[in-house]
Amino acid sequence: MRCEDPVPAPALDAIRAPLAALNATLSDPPVIQPLNLMLDLAGEAMRARLFVVQDEGGREACLRPDFTVAIAREHFRSGGASGRYRYEGRAFRVAPAGALDSHPEEFLQVGVEVFGEPASPGADAEILGAAWRAACAGGRGDLSLRLGDVALFGAVLSSLDVAPEVAGRLVRALGRPRQLSVLLQRAGRDAALDAQEARIAGLPRDAAMAAIEAIWAQKDLEPIGGRGAAEIAERLAAKAFAARSPRLTAAQLKTIDRYLALSGAPQDVLSDVKTLTGGAAAQAALESWAGRLAGFRQAGVDLTRATLNTRFSRAFGYYDGFLFEVLSASLPADAPLAAGGRYDGLTERLGGMTSSAVGCMVRPARVWMETGR
Repeated sequence: MRCEDPVPAPALDAIRAPLAALNATLSDPPVIQPLNLMLDLAGEAMRARLFVVQDEGGREACLRPDFTVAIAREHFRSGGASGRYRYEGRAFRVAPAGALDSHPEEFLQVGVEVFGEPASPGADAEILGAAWRAACAGGRGDLSLRLGDVALFGAVLSSLDVAPEVAGRLVRALGRPRQLSVLLQRAGRDAALDAQEARIAGLPRDAAMAAIEAIWAQKDLEPIGGRGAAEIAERLAAKAFAARSPRLTAAQLKTIDRYLALSGAPQDVLSDVKTLTGGAAAQAALESWAGRLAGFRQAGVDLTRATLNTRFSRAFGYYDGFLFEVLSASLPADAPLAAGGRYDGLTERLGGMTSSAVGCMVRPARVWMETGR
């Protein structure tokens, strides 16, 4: 397992200081986390990035790839209605193929997660402001900010009168570009499955994967185009969903395509969204963004370095509102210095009541830039 170089203590103190100022309780959740929960929240494609372990009974778990779910589980178990938690510890992810030094497999994360406080543009600004200041504390002068909003996509679909079950599926696929593309391609035309496809599509995920692998073994076939059983199972599920769902009209598809092509200065993108759709849900989401941008400025965030991208989401599928990444021109686009956002529905997916939730993480080793490094 490849580990990152340590960050000098003075630099680490400067990076953690904006997060420590948020008056949160220090928490250290377990390193071992339930595998199936992670896959349910992030998607089967995440399996390749997880360090999977087994206990003596053969039950699978994984090393924590991130702290958000682990902290949320601890909060849910506490029974508290609200809570602020700060963390600092190691996370673990298998490096992508051909990854550079920006993707060590064991790395330090610091961050804050806030549960049960009123969801508001000011709360979002507090978290983003702390993450931005922590990223700036490393000395890099080439930072940029990427913004997105899963909930805004949902509001636009609602304003277009897209059927709720179709809108929900599209929103959940926003962080999975291939799946979103497949859903949109099929949403405007009739879709039909043959008997074998329908049988597999109706199975739970693990059973569907096993059925596909059994067919390969029986017919001595190899996966085509690098697609594994998990991806094929997801595609069959998307095809089955499209077959039984209301069709999108040509006008709806055109507006959705135009929306998903928007990227640029936040104010310009929001103005374009307002032009695309004037529904009440979209209008409310746009008003929230006006307050959010004002809060970002007040928190010291340089919005001249910000881009709002309507397609931007994160691999962890629990984000359901505003989200962000702080990037450096010196590092790959898939190596953010800081990231976070709103995930109000996570505690409900863990078995509890819906609770507002927002948080951020910072990668100190990416943030720190020694002179001449």
